[in-house]
Amino acid sequence: MNIPKRYDVKEAERRWQAFWEREGVYKFDPESNGPIYSLDTPPPTVSGNMHIGHAMAYIQADTIMRFQRMQGKNIFYPFGFDNNGLATELYVEKKTGKMAEEMSRQDFIELCLKESEIAAQRMLEDWKSLGISPDWDITYRTINKWSRETSQRSFILLHHNGRAYRKHEPTVWCPKCGTAIAQVETEDKTLPSSFYDITFKLEGEDLLISTTRPELLPACVAVFYHPEDERYKGYRGKEAEVPLFGLEVPIMEDEAVDPESGTGIVMCCTAGDSTDVEWWKTHNLPWISVIDEHGRMKEEAGKYAGMRIKKARTAIVADLDDQGLLKGKKEITHTVNVHERCGTAVEYIMTKQWFIKYLDLKDLFLDASAKLNWYPAYMKARYDNWVMGLKWDWCISRQRYYGIPFPVWYCEECDFEVIADDKDLPVDPTADASPISKCPKCGCERFKPERDVLDTWATSSLTPQIATKWKADDAFFNKIYPMSLRSNGHDIITFWLFNTVVKGLLHENQIPWKDVIINGFVLDPKKAKMSKSKGNVIQPQGVIERYSADALRFWACSAKLGDDLPYEEKEIRRGVKIVNKLWNASKFALLHLDGYDLNNGCELELMDKWLLSKLNRLIGECTASFYAYEFSTVKKDMENFFWHTFCDSYLEIVKDRLYTPERGSEAKLSAQYTLYVSLLAMLKMMAPIQPHITEEIYHAYFADKENGKSIHISKWPVPDEAMIDTEAEEIGDKTVDVISAVRKYKTLNKK
Repeated sequence: MNIPKRYDVKEAERRWQAFWEREGVYKFDPESNGPIYSLDTPPPTVSGNMHIGHAMAYIQADTIMRFQRMQGKNIFYPFGFDNNGLATELYVEKKTGKMAEEMSRQDFIELCLKESEIAAQRMLEDWKSLGISPDWDITYRTINKWSRETSQRSFILLHHNGRAYRKHEPTVWCPKCGTAIAQVETEDKTLPSSFYDITFKLEGEDLLISTTRPELLPACVAVFYHPEDERYKGYRGKEAEVPLFGLEVPIMEDEAVDPESGTGIVMCCTAGDSTDVEWWKTHNLPWISVIDEHGRMKEEAGKYAGMRIKKARTAIVADLDDQGLLKGKKEITHTVNVHERCGTAVEYIMTKQWFIKYLDLKDLFLDASAKLNWYPAYMKARYDNWVMGLKWDWCISRQRYYGIPFPVWYCEECDFEVIADDKDLPVDPTADASPISKCPKCGCERFKPERDVLDTWATSSLTPQIATKWKADDAFFNKIYPMSLRSNGHDIITFWLFNTVVKGLLHENQIPWKDVIINGFVLDPKKAKMSKSKGNVIQPQGVIERYSADALRFWACSAKLGDDLPYEEKEIRRGVKIVNKLWNASKFALLHLDGYDLNNGCELELMDKWLLSKLNRLIGECTASFYAYEFSTVKKDMENFFWHTFCDSYLEIVKDRLYTPERGSEAKLSAQYTLYVSLLAMLKMMAPIQPHITEEIYHAYFADKENGKSIHISKWPVPDEAMIDTEAEEIGDKTVDVISAVRKYKTLNKK
């Protein structure tokens, strides 16, 4: 047996990654009737590089899949890339310098497809370098032909069932991106602003109203106060005159007004925020739109038409001041609703959009949450709070160029909706003819295509269906769906997780998975959030190149599910030390196992019983921890057992029997048996976390003995209750304590 003195980590990791793929070690077997364990992984966007947060999340999920594979499960582990939608558009524009508005629609789409595939191929190598174990033959892109077909089929079925509808409605709008967005795509951001005290006229009186958005004065349709605010009760039913614009608007009451904010009386403008929209609906107010789709003031704004929002605000404030109508200004910070993609403050604009009706299903969504197994359990609250706070149906249309087309045409005369035939999917109405030649409603023979595209989340929410051949292969789909596990970042619970539950319930009346594991963020060493602007972003490729994939994986498994994890070099270096220690300890053990036959019976000595008893307890504990998705506990327990119990104590004690022939062959056989069993079990239990070094050692000796192709498809160790010996552990612990005390004494008394 020839084991190299030094473990060449870079060469070995590349070699084993190639071996696993070449030999199909991780391939799913669709013909097997054995139990299936499946994972719905987040398809990373191709609008950038793999970052350290990606690495942590995918490694954590991968350890679970490796453990389940060693339980004998038939692993269904697909891998996708999200190359669909606005994120890809912005990436391509930034990379190429070519803007969508400067090209034909089709040319820009072709450019996005080309650049996103180049990025996906580059990122694929990054993901493989982590040592994760998907079946690389089961991959998808969220805008490839099958994904387009699946997404369009989903829309058609929802339309048929009355869940997808088109309506003129106030929609959340991003002026920078020029598109409607969904409630879930907004986030609150604290920004500096100003509170302006403005004079409204009321039957000769001055009514002071505070606002942060004076540019919306031309859209003011009412003034509101709290019904219990004694200052304003006498004004109910009267009208106030809007300064500069001369509009007469009613004074009304509503409990949503905060009497402590500003002057306690507010203007309702259609639409400054979601509260304005609610008041518009509740009180049946007129709709006045003064901001267009590109963030400019419209004709309704009078002389301010054509100005950008901030410029109009400055001009209106100046005019108010000139006319003596500006009574005060206070600098504040306040919460602004912004588009999570670009950080632009959103507006509410009346447009015709496609929606999925689901506000009436909140109880159904909460019931689904209760039936899911959440890891950690407290993450359930994020989902539940989101559902309870929903105010809008899901807006799924986007006024963009690159995305999955709606399979819809409209009659040019009466706007009748023509939906594509399922057999024709996928379709592009901007290039394909309508499936009918005459409108059944008015007889017109001219049709126009829907030019909007589907929200990318309307497709990403179908990853379980995309991966499992939904509506294309019922036997395959029913074999795998619902899937076993969803791995999800806590930041996209309200995006990806919730929307996937929605689609699963609407299409299959079924939750799409049984368990959900939620991972946290990676922070910098000072526990601050990483960002490009701070210059504290860590690239995992550099960590792998400097240390190793196994070292990175060791660090990634330090975090409990749901917890944020600071990136710390010392923890990476600990991973390196574990790899080196495992290599050196294994070299020692295998040197003494050369020529050993496991079938040689022997009477176990006390310290061998001590180690094997502790080992079998550990096997049971690690097995339970993995089933509970507590990989960080497995990592901690395995590190402690291997380093301290096995290396520091047992190997030092057993050397005497291995090196001293006078101790007899029985004593040596007992030690060899214990080395064989314990080292093999430890390798298997460490394999999900550090797959490369464990595969290397397994093939150096155990593969031939066990007739195994790979440690990763070998059988997970099973605890042997008969080997658990409490008395041997107690005596062995005392023996270790005595030996440690003697060593310490000798060290302190060296001359």
